Amino acid sequence: MFLPCHKDDTAMETAIMIWNKVISHTGLFQNITSDRDPKFTSALWTNLHNLFGTILSFSTAYHPQTDGLAERMTQTLEDMIRRFSAYGL
Repeated sequence: MFLPCHKDDTAMETAIMIWNKVISHTGLFQNITSDRDPKFTSALWTNLHNLFGTILSFSTAYHPQTDGLAERMTQTLEDMIRRFSAYGL
């Protein structure tokens, strides 16, 4: 699932957005994989995962498979946005 957000969103803003847009509709995640972004390593996220009993997994730095998947997904999303924009959607 992808959610539009801003680069300067705080951990709290990100948590609220995920709660409002995802968890309230689909339920809790069993696992979230992060690239070690400070938003996901903050005390807020640690406490949320402890509270909900979920697991936060981190990819290793410069891990080709994980980095490649993220880059490929970013490229796919950019392509989709360009195509939708071309049709005025």
